[in-house]
Amino acid sequence: MIGCHVVLRGHWSNIIVLNVHGRSEEKSDNSKDSFYEELEQVFYHFPKYHMKILLGDFNAKVGRDNIFKPTIGDESLHQDSNDNGVRILHLPHQKI
Repeated sequence: MIGCHVVLRGHWSNIIVLNVHGRSEEKSDNSKDSFYEELEQVFYHFPKYHMKILLGDFNAKVGRDNIFKPTIGDESLHQDSNDNGVRILHLPHQKI
């Protein structure tokens, strides 16, 4: 289940802050799949012109693999990625 969200109404734009707690690495793939499907539904429920900030504990480790450098850079705390890290980085981005 997705945690909570707050809508901060601004003069030019609204800011949506979503707070979530992801599944642990030991959970089944089905459990993780349903979590990310629900996250996508909630995230994309809000209009795309709102600024969205996604916070929380995803139980994710993103390593220093070259494929992830555009997102994480060279400063990852982890050498290797776990399944949750790969899942959060592959969360579809909304087109502007």
